[in-house]
Amino acid sequence: MIGRVALALAAGFLLGSIPFGLLLSLLSGRGDPRRVGSGNIGATNTLRTAGPLLGVLTLLLDMAKAAAGWLVAVHWLLPDGAPAWALGAALVAPVAGHCWTPWLGFRGGKGVASTLGVLLAADPRLAGIALAVFLVLAVPTRIVSLGSLAASLAAAIAGLLLPGAAPGLGGGTLVLAVIVWIRHRENLRRLLRGEERRIGGSRREDAR
Repeated sequence: MIGRVALALAAGFLLGSIPFGLLLSLLSGRGDPRRVGSGNIGATNTLRTAGPLLGVLTLLLDMAKAAAGWLVAVHWLLPDGAPAWALGAALVAPVAGHCWTPWLGFRGGKGVASTLGVLLAADPRLAGIALAVFLVLAVPTRIVSLGSLAASLAAAIAGLLLPGAAPGLGGGTLVLAVIVWIRHRENLRRLLRGEERRIGGSRREDAR
């Protein structure tokens, strides 16, 4: 069983590691998203580098690859009766692959879109709660990091408390929230100083 669990987690990790934001930006001739903003390969930086169309496409592809990582791991590779910890790890693996992709020296994105995608595949209720919290905070403030941090925390709480959640999802969502917060530690510092970037802000603001 351990061998099949390891294979499932590796598959999820590798599917999550595809750097769509970087690939789309480079193929479009718009440059490297790692050279602007926070320096990561996610949808927000791709939006800044390559515009809204490729930013949205990156968001959707990052969600899709994480969902695929979960579905392949759980429905094809994990054995029947896999322990709860294996299901929780399968939730985390695609997001970890996105955040620490081996194709870019184990540096990657911040895990927000991939977290939403894997939650949508595992339990749409968790994805709905996370998305609602994100929109309530990020839309009026135009601060993506604020919505992202709150959404990951809300999903973790819901994963632990929602009735009928699959075994292991509570622990998995908690680990996902820890990853998102770790990846946003610089954003958190700027938020506390009142200096965080806003979508549509000035070039001077984006350069901070």
